[in-house]
Amino acid sequence: MYPLHVFSIIPKLPPALEPLWFLAKNYWFVWNNDIEDLLRDIDPTLWEGSYKNPVWLLNHVSQERYNALAEDAYYINRLGMQVDSLKRYLGVSTPYAFEGVAAGSPAIAYLSLEFGVGLCLPVYSGGLGILAGDHLKSASDLNVPLVGIGLAYLQGYFRQYMTPDGWQQERYPDYDFEQMPMQPATTPSGEPAVVHMDIAGRPLAAKIWEAKVGRISLYLLDTNIAENPEDFRTITARLYGGDLVMRIHQEILLGVGGIKALRILGLDPKVIHMNEGHSAFAGLERVRLFMKENNLSFEVAVELAASGSIFTTHTPVPAGNDRFPAELMQQYFEGYAREMGLAFKVFLGLGREDPRNDAEDFCMTVLALKLSRFNNGVSALHGKVSRKMWHKIWEQFPVDDVPIGSVTNGTHAPTWVAPEMGRLYDRYLGATWREDLDCRRIWKMADNIPDMEIWRTHERLRGRLVDFVRRRLRAQLQDQGCRNKDLQAVEGVLNPEVLTVGFARRFATYKRARLILQDLDSLTRVVTDKSRPVQFVFAGKAHPQDNGGKQLMKEIISRCREPEFRMSMVFIEDYDMEIASYLIAGCDVWLNNPRRPLEACGTSGMKAMFNGVLQFSTLDGWWDEAWKPDNSLGWAIGKGEDYDDTEYQDQVELQTLYKVLESEIITDFYERDRSNLPVSWVKRMKAALVEFGPRFHSHRMVQEYMNSAYIPACNNLNSLYKDNFAPARELSEWRMNVMTKWGRLKVTDVETSKENTLYVGDSLNVSAVAYLADLPPEHVGLEIYLGPLGQDNSFVTRRLIHMQPEGAIVDGKQKYSGKINAVEAGRYGFTVRAVPVHPLLPSAYSLGLVRWAE
Repeated sequence: MYPLHVFSIIPKLPPALEPLWFLAKNYWFVWNNDIEDLLRDIDPTLWEGSYKNPVWLLNHVSQERYNALAEDAYYINRLGMQVDSLKRYLGVSTPYAFEGVAAGSPAIAYLSLEFGVGLCLPVYSGGLGILAGDHLKSASDLNVPLVGIGLAYLQGYFRQYMTPDGWQQERYPDYDFEQMPMQPATTPSGEPAVVHMDIAGRPLAAKIWEAKVGRISLYLLDTNIAENPEDFRTITARLYGGDLVMRIHQEILLGVGGIKALRILGLDPKVIHMNEGHSAFAGLERVRLFMKENNLSFEVAVELAASGSIFTTHTPVPAGNDRFPAELMQQYFEGYAREMGLAFKVFLGLGREDPRNDAEDFCMTVLALKLSRFNNGVSALHGKVSRKMWHKIWEQFPVDDVPIGSVTNGTHAPTWVAPEMGRLYDRYLGATWREDLDCRRIWKMADNIPDMEIWRTHERLRGRLVDFVRRRLRAQLQDQGCRNKDLQAVEGVLNPEVLTVGFARRFATYKRARLILQDLDSLTRVVTDKSRPVQFVFAGKAHPQDNGGKQLMKEIISRCREPEFRMSMVFIEDYDMEIASYLIAGCDVWLNNPRRPLEACGTSGMKAMFNGVLQFSTLDGWWDEAWKPDNSLGWAIGKGEDYDDTEYQDQVELQTLYKVLESEIITDFYERDRSNLPVSWVKRMKAALVEFGPRFHSHRMVQEYMNSAYIPACNNLNSLYKDNFAPARELSEWRMNVMTKWGRLKVTDVETSKENTLYVGDSLNVSAVAYLADLPPEHVGLEIYLGPLGQDNSFVTRRLIHMQPEGAIVDGKQKYSGKINAVEAGRYGFTVRAVPVHPLLPSAYSLGLVRWAE
């Protein structure tokens, strides 16, 4: 029997409470504690059970409770204050002006396969998505004209639960977007916004949802609509679910569909930011549109698309980058290539490090690198690793010249600072610390926080963590059908007075979650020490297909259950943003021990830092550029050594880990003054806030993207638009001319003004002659490539000195000259090289052309 009609019955908000909907439909509540408190106070039990979802909450509160709240004058007054606060926040106009972009219109589209905005928007799996969410939040606080583009997953990422023997299992609940802080997007004419596109000759439709993240709109594409066949409806079923076919479907939808969605919504951002290679097809679609709508050649369209594109890579190992076999690409893109006028082999070359290698798979990261003029890794070390990893694309250049820079990630402090710590910052950093653009001035004031106040606040957060762990552990054991005796024992798990170490992250094997367990004698010693004990809290997820990661997790859980460890070591299942918020605020030490250099950045430690938690990590990712050798800001495992033998690396770093833990960290924590204050420890906490607060805030990160990528990309693109794309056509023709003639260019006759020995303060004049091969001298840049030398005569580092043309061209030859200033003593060398230059070319290295002196 089925009903004839389906309808919903929901409570009716009294008029005085209607403004709650205004607050509920903007994710600003995620980083506004006052609004979250207002929502929680409606019904604390429902709030926690809803995954902090205000829309679901408002639809499930009893009518009696609403009627009572409507009579509560204090609550109504609080509601009015928060509504006014959000209106003021939304009413601020953007301070940034992008040429050619109308006021109030987005200038940048940020595309990502996942976004971690809030607990009740489960379209994220881990660090990549949380970073994307923090990017949107800082863009909102800074009022950057940006929109986000992603996918709306019916089942999100999996929810984790453990079997009684500790093996990870996955469950996939269906989410109801109608019950979440998002609404169907509409076109400028008010119609429902739906993307229509073609995948392998079959029509696909995607509904567009809009989530408001402060001042930023996040648009999410959803294929689970009746218009689609069943296999297409599942494209947005799960994040990182399915096989290669599912992955290419999702990435076509994100990249190609994302660009189409912007058009349907009436948006025309000049710049796109591709967050990881998943979104690289967006660059292709921009090329296709430039060709189709402006009657441009492929070469001209590439110059335009790449000039307005930013690409951020997050993966430091080749295997972590999406690759598709040529046969699969042909199935989905042969017609697409034909429409662009490209032979399919040429098309495949866009995604190959070596376009001539027919056996090479199509790599999304390679495609993104080739279709962007602004490429970056997510830490200084990761930028270096990325330049080495993708050197083959620019193989004629030294690794240091590969055009991949770095913008170190940051984390959105207002989201991740615990409310108790936030109130402390309100008093001593000023009430505007959440939005103030001058991060250095704000966080410098952390030194003014009284030692006792910051320590007592931190102790309360540790106690809150212990209470939370006990509640979650009790629920886990109940779900597994444990005995009452075991449930009662949970009340003694962890001690709110004991040094607490947190380890929570994705359980990839390179992160070495069980490293600390490999020395059982030392582990037992530190955990069972009566006078100076240590306790550990673990959490994290393994990819459903990563049995190695699941085995690591099983071993940790098994160890946590052993009699000598069960009261001092726990694993909390179903790691998410809520669990993270307790851990990063309540632990004393954040442990991170990946194999260097496999951690691209690692922002969980930054989140902990903003709560006064100290770092203990291998020198990888962000910690490689943050740590100081005097340990004044936290501790390192090793000194940044690189190993070929991973077993030996584990052995050495395990010994170092316990040595530092026992001789420095434990000693420092338990060394107290007469008022029981760990003076040295608190000094480190405050010093880290002063030093790291400005450097690792996502406000700094977004501002850096603005200054080094977004604004330059927009300006560069505008310069190519002029006079019906005449500069773009000129640049394309110039590029083809240079590519054709470059092989005949030569650099010879390098001469110097002095002998082999210089004194500090001396200068050395250098001249060289370039045979230009019919290229104008203003388009050939000669550089002195200078640097200190290692024992094998290779350059340790390099410095470039631009040379100037001298005199007239004679027989096709141009003389250039430059000067080296001897600044520091040492053994140096230099050579000379030529690179192509053009005022419209953002980087001399993007063409991959260089000619070294003979």
